[in-house]
Amino acid sequence: MALRSWLIAARPRTLALSLTPVMVGAALAWAVQRELPVLPVLAALTGSMCIQMGTNLHNDAVDSELGGDGPDRIGPPRVTAMGLLSARKVKLGAVACFAASALLGLYLMTVGGWPILLLGVLSIAAGWAYTGGPWPIAYTPLGELFVIVFFGIGAVGGTYWLCAGNLGAPVLVSGLALGLMTGAVLLVNNHRDVEADTRVGRRTLAILAGRHGTTWIYAGLMLTPFALLVPIERALPQQHVWITLLVLPPTLWVIYRFVREPPGRGLNRILVSTMWIQMIFSLLLAAGMLF
Repeated sequence: MALRSWLIAARPRTLALSLTPVMVGAALAWAVQRELPVLPVLAALTGSMCIQMGTNLHNDAVDSELGGDGPDRIGPPRVTAMGLLSARKVKLGAVACFAASALLGLYLMTVGGWPILLLGVLSIAAGWAYTGGPWPIAYTPLGELFVIVFFGIGAVGGTYWLCAGNLGAPVLVSGLALGLMTGAVLLVNNHRDVEADTRVGRRTLAILAGRHGTTWIYAGLMLTPFALLVPIERALPQQHVWITLLVLPPTLWVIYRFVREPPGRGLNRILVSTMWIQMIFSLLLAAGMLF
């Protein structure tokens, strides 16, 4: 029972959001230089996953303490609010995950130097500050922006830097493409929780934009990555990045479902579908760069 509770708190189904940008950064490095330092990439994968798990655990504990996960919650269960684990234990779990990522970061710093140190420190700080500190990011309209920066540009760019020691336009554009789709995942989550978030004083982007505005933002976050394939292909003409268009039809279908879905538990299915779209888009983009 305890193991199951920890798994629920860590939200393993969301971990692809932190693993796929590392994979794309590594695939891009292979496409450019035809070699790949395996150990740093594996360390980056593990470190990225630890930061996300730490963020998820900290969010679980703090949201319960602040009243964000009340009995009217319509999203997936949260172990602290359900009384399965104490807030203290969950916070200690978050600290352990952040500490593990920091230890991996010390090794990665020997490979990538001070830029990797800076990225690691900022990533851990952002993970803690998402629901911690005096101005939690999750309580502002900036959540999606932070996701785009850290789960997209930062993760792809940091991985590429570890492999190649430099950055370029294709790296940043690829990171932006992945980050936008990951931001769409958070937007669906916040759109589903508008009522509960409003009750506890949050001012998320979904609350400020309203239902109509959120629909347009979601469509933009999901479709812009396909437009970004143009500059990526021009920079990497020998790679087959257009294979990523295979996921465009299901993306259009998910957008249609989002537009038509009323507030409620049905948005949980769209949330899962959005995560799948992000994962498949990322995998196809990486495959197009590798082969």
